[in-house]
Amino acid sequence: MTPVLVLTTVGASFDPRALATELVQRRLAACVNIVPRLHSVYRWQGKIDEEDEQLLLIKTAEELLDDVKEALYKGHPYEIPEFIVVRMDDLSEAYREWLVSSL
Repeated sequence: MTPVLVLTTVGASFDPRALATELVQRRLAACVNIVPRLHSVYRWQGKIDEEDEQLLLIKTAEELLDDVKEALYKGHPYEIPEFIVVRMDDLSEAYREWLVSSL
């Protein structure tokens, strides 16, 4: 398996714990970190907007991305969910083994 990190944001008032738990329970993610209190400035529907958000760091594998994306989009509160995939090429062997064995 090829480890990857999926990044997505959700609104500050959204509770992402159920979504994170589902991903881990279904073995679509080895771990989901929830980072609170981000402030985003972005362009939406032709204007500049701002919002407090939370960042989800989803540790998974490239081979599972279609299923991760489907589950994430199903439970995501945004009309257009962020779905950024970052390859994790430089991992310690012990961490790589844990991640893969957790999926």
